[in-house]
Parts: sequence; structure tokens; C-alpha cells
Amino acid sequence: MFLGFSCLAMGWIWGLAFAPEDAIQGNSYRIIFLHVPASIMAQLIYFFMSICALMHLVWRVKLAAYLIKSAAPVGVLITFIALFSGSIWGIPTWGTWWQWDARITSTLILFIMYLGIITLHSSFSNAEKADRLMSILVVVGVVNIPIIKKSVDWWSTLHQPASISISDGASIDPSMLYPLTISIFGMALTMIALGILVSKLYILTREKNKKWVQSHV
Repeated sequence: MFLGFSCLAMGWIWGLAFAPEDAIQGNSYRIIFLHVPASIMAQLIYFFMSICALMHLVWRVKLAAYLIKSAAPVGVLITFIALFSGSIWGIPTWGTWWQWDARITSTLILFIMYLGIITLHSSFSNAEKADRLMSILVVVGVVNIPIIKKSVDWWSTLHQPASISISDGASIDPSMLYPLTISIFGMALTMIALGILVSKLYILTREKNKKWVQSHV
């Protein structure tokens, strides 16, 4: 957690205080150092959950279901941050805090999916049945991830194309890219650390009647 916070602080301070002003957007672009890492993590967390869901459905891995349940609240938090920071960025860039843009709408659907997963699992008293239905919902919802990713290419949207691409490299200046990369790395470490803490708490709560838990209490 400390390393994640340290990288975030370094990336944000570098990006906010030392990165140059954008030629078109001015200083308003600086919110990318929060918005872009949050958006990436929102999608990656759900993708991780979908892998866990397949493991639970196919191989009956109980831990996989625990990880899904633990990751969902973290996903809700980071997706909300992505939506909120995007809305703030939209005011000076588009003149409005919200548009039913394909990227924004699909990200909102992701946020609702996270909430739906949490609600679905909590609505069943039978934990095993809840795990299975939750996993099915996660697998069904993963179709939204490529839609979010490719929405700017498939439809005419307000969003600009990705500034960082695995195939095409980066289209932004290194003076902006370096702090952004550090911010993404720091956000990833922070989300992993937070996920581990939530998972540990949930597993101990779920397995509280088991001997291995009671022997360590």
C-alpha cells in the first residue's frame, strides 16, 4: 500500500506541478493523472473478476468466488472515481459534465454491473448459490469491457482515441507520459493492496467457523 501511495504521489505531483500545459486543453488536461489510471483499473478489476468467475464455474474453486466478492466493492469505488473525474474534465472540455457518449455510458453500465453483483450476492442466504449466480452474472457482463475499450473506434464519441496503445505506442509527449505511467502503476499497486485487505477480511468472515480461522484468532 505504501509503495502504491508513493507512486501515486510522485505521479500526481509531477503531473500537476511540473508537466507542461497542454497546447489545446490548457491545464484542465491534468486530471488525466487521476482519470486515466482509475478508468484502466475499473476495467482491469472486472476482467480479473471474470477470470475468477470462470475458475469458480468450471473448476469449482471456492477461493475464486471469494475474490470476486472482495473485488466488487473496490471496482465500485474506482469506477465511481473514473466517472466523477471524467465529469469534472468534461465541464471545461465539452462544456457539460455529462453526455450520453458511448464511452461514458458503457462505463456507467460497468458501475451498475459492480453494484448489481454486490446486490445479487447479498440477496441470497445460501452462500454457495449466491457464489454461482454471481459468477454467471460476472461472465455475462464481461462483454461490456471490449465495448468500453473500443467505443471510441466503433462510434462517433466525444472521447478522444487512447493516448497510450500497446500496438501504436504513446501519442503524448514524454513529459506527460512519464508521470501518467507512474500514476497508472501507483494506482495498480494501490488497488492490489486494497483488494488483498478486503479479501482477507471477507475470507476470515466467511470462514469464521472453520478450525483454521479459530486457531489463529
